[in-house]
Amino acid sequence: MTRLAVIGAGVMGEALVRGLLGSGWLAGDIVLADVRADRLRELAAELGVGTAASNVEAARSADGVLLATKPQDALTALEGLGGHAPRDGVVSIVAGLRTTSISDAIGGSPSVVRAMPNTPARVGKGVTALAAGRDASEATRELAAAIFSAVGPVVWIGEEHLDAVTAISGSGPAYVFLLAEAMVDGAVALGLPRPVAETLTYHTIEGAGAMLTSSGEHPAQLRNQVTSPGGTTAAALTVLEAMAVRAAVIEAARAAQRRSRELGE
Repeated sequence: MTRLAVIGAGVMGEALVRGLLGSGWLAGDIVLADVRADRLRELAAELGVGTAASNVEAARSADGVLLATKPQDALTALEGLGGHAPRDGVVSIVAGLRTTSISDAIGGSPSVVRAMPNTPARVGKGVTALAAGRDASEATRELAAAIFSAVGPVVWIGEEHLDAVTAISGSGPAYVFLLAEAMVDGAVALGLPRPVAETLTYHTIEGAGAMLTSSGEHPAQLRNQVTSPGGTTAAALTVLEAMAVRAAVIEAARAAQRRSRELGE
């Protein structure tokens, strides 16, 4: 079992640690580092993991590093690791931070894998895209796969596609939450009590997602199964198409991709 240093104990860092512990990793094999001492004490008490007084101390005691800081703090955190790159390499979830930038900050030719998880990892329902840097070793690839498969499925892609991944799965939960808000508001406008509207909406979205992942059928096929000619669903979909909802979602994804590229420059 690899000893893992997690640098950054924010929401996603905590979610990944919880996922690892739930998948069989030992608390003694995880050490956290964060600029917030109170946050470290809180998680250490709750999860039983170790803590380090600095990023360098955490990296020295570990075989691999998971970089989970905020983007504006990432390069500062990495610069302190020069000469302390761990045996099993560095895995980063920092949005927009290229593997080449990570290598330059650490120095030498460190083994780096970049990851783009999403927030459903907090409930074990995440999905993560992984991209290997030019000097990534098999050990770092295996470490990245082990970390993120603990919170959901993983896919491997070229790093040039990560901005598109950010636009779809990274930002995608927000699109679904916006749809959920609209459905609940619509249900209330039709006279349903809000608690009933929320239960119906949330479980409808959960069930539809389960059908997408388990049925093997194309979304259009599943949609057609709900849409009777001249029926209620057909009436609703006619309005959505007339208001260009499909085109709006595609343009939203393009905007997110552009912004992800800008953040990486």
